[in-house]
Amino acid sequence: MPHGLFVLQTKQQKTMQIIPMFLKELEQEAQATRKMLQRVPNDKFNWQPHPKSMTISKLVNHIAELPSWITIALTTNELDFATVPYNTDGLNTIEAVLELLEKNVADARAQLEATNEDVLAENWTMRNGDQIYMVRTKAEVIRVSFSQTSHHRAQLGVFLRLLNIPIPGSYGPSADEQQFKLMEQD
Repeated sequence: MPHGLFVLQTKQQKTMQIIPMFLKELEQEAQATRKMLQRVPNDKFNWQPHPKSMTISKLVNHIAELPSWITIALTTNELDFATVPYNTDGLNTIEAVLELLEKNVADARAQLEATNEDVLAENWTMRNGDQIYMVRTKAEVIRVSFSQTSHHRAQLGVFLRLLNIPIPGSYGPSADEQQFKLMEQD
């Protein structure tokens, strides 16, 4: 194909919009996260499977605050732990954790709806004073938020499994859900 024709075709193609994809993923991850958090009993908040592991309290608080990374990325250019201390342990009931999740999801949704694609290409920095942990585009920070959510939700699933608490599926049925058991028998 002649080079000029390729350029013409490329210019006529629509640019993929990232924000609608992020909004859809935010809702899907929030739904899966709600289902997982709802399984956590309040009397297990201090439990941890190993001394090097987080307590369930720290883990569920962190999971609930992860959507706020989207808001932070879209409304600031950096997060400096030297000036904004980081603490994920504060709420001590699953009801309060779910309220925080809902607030953070609503804030993230509102910020995504209010922004534009150009903002997503801007750099964002995470640091602790002079120590820089990461410099990524705002779009990449949003992706990290989603990845961290699924990672820590899976970690919570292992904690719940060790406590013999049935876990819900995230991207399909779990081994505890009847649909999966029926599929295994076929």
